[in-house]
Amino acid sequence: MELVAYLAHRYLMHGWGWGWHKSHHETHDGWWERNDLYAVVFAGFSLLLMWLDPEHRGLFWLGIGMATYGFLYFVVHDGLVHRRWPFHWVPRRGYMQRLYQAHRLHHAVEGKDGCVSFGFLYAPPVRVLRQQLRERQGAAPGDVRGAATTDPAAEAGLPDGR
Repeated sequence: MELVAYLAHRYLMHGWGWGWHKSHHETHDGWWERNDLYAVVFAGFSLLLMWLDPEHRGLFWLGIGMATYGFLYFVVHDGLVHRRWPFHWVPRRGYMQRLYQAHRLHHAVEGKDGCVSFGFLYAPPVRVLRQQLRERQGAAPGDVRGAATTDPAAEAGLPDGR
């Protein structure tokens, strides 16, 4: 599912589907954002796969996998990273910190082009993502030479990840 999520995020959401996903990259009031329509569509597709395979031969389990992945995304991405849940925990080490920082760096770019880290369960090392941002944007969050830009990672109290 990680590969499917990466491809959907990179080429659908940051491609022709940007109209829905754009709301996820902008500041907004309220709980709902237009990007949440993707969750509704993917959940519907997951349920359809399960319904089409009542004997549980293959499509059913694919639907279960999609639903499980969607649940993890809902809890970790919406709760941990975007704080759409009542708990506010910022991981300070290990895998969860890297995942958190990678997603914050994904949002360090305005607009749909030039972003890094499109996956969900796999996050490249932060130093790699910062280098990619330098190559694409001329600076990465936290760079002294790019001090005129804002640093979402620094604003969130995150270490530089080097």
